Amino acid sequence: MSRISFRQLLLLAFVLIALVLSGAAIQGLRMLENFAGQSHRAAQNALQLTAAIQLIGERSVDIERSARQYLVLEDAALLERLGRAKREALEAVKQLEGLEMPNFATTLASWRRTADDLVAVLGEPADAERVGNALSRLSALNELLALQGRRAMEVHNRDLLVELENNRVLLGWQVAAAIVGSLILALLFGRWLVRPVARLERAIEGLGESRFDRSIDILGPADLRRIGRRLDWLRQRLADLEADRLRVLRHVSHELKTPLAALREGVALLEDRVAGPLSEAQVEIVKILQQNSLTLQARIEALLGYNAAAFDARRLRRQVFSPRALVEQVVREQSLQWRSRDAGVQVAGSAPPIQADPEKLGIVIGNLLSNAIGFTPAGGKIRFLVSREDAALVIECLDDGPGVAADDAERIFDPFYQGTRRPARAGSGSGIGLSIVRELVVAHGGQVKLMPSERGARFRIEVPYEN
Repeated sequence: MSRISFRQLLLLAFVLIALVLSGAAIQGLRMLENFAGQSHRAAQNALQLTAAIQLIGERSVDIERSARQYLVLEDAALLERLGRAKREALEAVKQLEGLEMPNFATTLASWRRTADDLVAVLGEPADAERVGNALSRLSALNELLALQGRRAMEVHNRDLLVELENNRVLLGWQVAAAIVGSLILALLFGRWLVRPVARLERAIEGLGESRFDRSIDILGPADLRRIGRRLDWLRQRLADLEADRLRVLRHVSHELKTPLAALREGVALLEDRVAGPLSEAQVEIVKILQQNSLTLQARIEALLGYNAAAFDARRLRRQVFSPRALVEQVVREQSLQWRSRDAGVQVAGSAPPIQADPEKLGIVIGNLLSNAIGFTPAGGKIRFLVSREDAALVIECLDDGPGVAADDAERIFDPFYQGTRRPARAGSGSGIGLSIVRELVVAHGGQVKLMPSERGARFRIEVPYEN
């Protein structure tokens, strides 16, 4: 079965289910045809039975009339007419015997004997009493035949109804069994088909979240197994690329920091006048070199940190947690920073628990709070609003700072971009805080936006509950 493709397996499932349902339909059709045939034969037998009994009754009347007339007239033509009526009646008797109706054989045999006795009595010297007795028995037998005919038809009709009910019950069970069998087949094939697809989905999610440590082994149809092998090859290639990236970052970090450290050490030696006294112009140059070397070191560390954060954003360790509790925890952890700036932080609203990476969202909230602390004036307020809108978690961060200029709004989330409205107390940041916020929120399938605000900046993050 491992050589069968997904399409072939799906076709096989449809064929088997169709065969089960078709078998039930064909069996029901056969039952219907059999019952229709039995009903048709029963109707024909009923017509033959009624016609034969009616013919026997009519010919019995002719026999009785001819017999009584013969007793009076003693005309041989009457005996001949009686014989013809008897022969026609016997033909009807043979038809009844051919129908093989129950309880008819004895009555028909009695009718034959009575008719023969009547002819024999008439062939002897006329005896009206014996003829009358024979005619009475013949009339009684005709009535008995009619009664037995009605009862036979009633019994046969009742048997047909019983058989119809039995066939209906049997057909119902067969249809139910076919439906159950089809459902079982559908569930079995569905499970067989869905499991490798679900594994493929999990494998692709793992690749998207940079989980390269688990090998990908897909069982099932041949084409899905082949896709699984290609995905495992892709996993190995991505793992190699990830290792190369980390190695390059380490080398770049070493190659940049080593000469930078030597440069800073040389500047420090110049500042300490190890090489001799410095003029005022030289002291100014040393200060410029020292400041720029510090700025360069900060930029290098920010660049490396941003790259590390961007790649690590895909590795989500999801768990269920309370969004408001996470915001309050981050606010408590940074209480020294906002209290040292004489700012106040408020958290309002609530939202249902969400399944996400609390560490990554904690970094998002922390960066928003750090950004707000840097731009909020002394005595200002920073507010976090937590809510759920439709199927998304919404967290808004509002501050009392100068806000974001219209020209900066489109680029505020770009790496290393710093807005024009920077108060003196904000200092010179790295410009990657909001960029990391965007990377981590997008990794959760959400988005971060700068919303219009009458005062200060208003950042809004939206993280879907189902992603």
